[in-house]
Amino acid sequence: MAKNDPRIDAYIEKSADFAQPILRHIRAVVHAACPEVGETMKWSFPHFDYKGIMVSMASFKAHCALSFWHAKEVIGPEAQEGAMGQFGRIRSVKDLPPKRVLAGYVKKAMALKAAGAFAGFSLSHRREYVEWITEASYRMPVS
Repeated sequence: MAKNDPRIDAYIEKSADFAQPILRHIRAVVHAACPEVGETMKWSFPHFDYKGIMVSMASFKAHCALSFWHAKEVIGPEAQEGAMGQFGRIRSVKDLPPKRVLAGYVKKAMALKAAGAFAGFSLSHRREYVEWITEASYRMPVS
């Protein structure tokens, strides 16, 4: 079982009073759904890693945000594209999906990570990646 990162404990404690239960809830659901998850701070806010970045959370003055990497593949077309997350401005735990739905998203994100990032990309992202690789190979010197 993964350990809690003390930097995330500190982040939660420094967050606004309304945000603390939201962040604790998200953290608990992520850990319950993915016992192997790792915690870290990147770009000054908490991230949860499983074979790479899987999900992040953040708190602001008046709301929180929750963001899944590869959101369209995890959540589907209903995933909101906004400032920092797919669930809009989260002001209370009630603004999040039910615990079992959120855990399902975490498990789907885990499956995508386990299958490899490329397999988890949408078709358009796969094409972009392939183009990027092939363009780079044209620029490499031939020995």
